[in-house]
Amino acid sequence: MQRYGSVVRLRPERQDEYLRLHADVWPAVLAQISRSNITNFSIFLRDGYLFSYYEYVGEDFAADMAAMAADSDTRRWWAITDACQERLDTAAAGEQWAPMTEVFHHA
Repeated sequence: MQRYGSVVRLRPERQDEYLRLHADVWPAVLAQISRSNITNFSIFLRDGYLFSYYEYVGEDFAADMAAMAADSDTRRWWAITDACQERLDTAAAGEQWAPMTEVFHHA
């Protein structure tokens, strides 16, 4: 199992919409998350920043993420939710959510 954390800004004028969307995530999106071997997925909000955490339990991360990116329902979901977000200046080209470096873990 691998842990992943990432961060993005939430546009203040879109916060209510973003929270409303995540109060009722589309079942097809949730199913794809599971099919892509992601578990224990959470998104937290603080001071205009969204922090996501998930655990990957599969064997081929690149293939599972490609399958997620190819899913039509997930792509529609991302189009809506990405519009609520603002990439960090330090995010690499093509990154919506900027990966974070784990500096401590205690199991």
